Amino acid sequence: MQAVLEFFEINTQRELWWLIFGLAAQCMFFMRFLVQWISSERARASVMPHAFWWFSLLGGVMLLIYGFEQREPIIILGQSVGIIIYLRNLWFIYGVKL
Repeated sequence: MQAVLEFFEINTQRELWWLIFGLAAQCMFFMRFLVQWISSERARASVMPHAFWWFSLLGGVMLLIYGFEQREPIIILGQSVGIIIYLRNLWFIYGVKL
């Protein structure tokens, strides 16, 4: 375990918790692919379940928070744009028809 912490340059408990948060965020983001794959397999066709967009949004927000904490401009930029797309798709699904 110590070798892993040294490899990732984790020197404090705060850094360890942010690493755990970042891993949890990435797992949440991965879940969107898993639910989409399972749904498509069940339907025997390519489908996009609502859960895909919810996992995208939650994982994206968590990754954005992580990106700000770590001062990672690539993560911040990528997730900022993605979150807008996820929110818009959820708006199409649940929003008021104009």
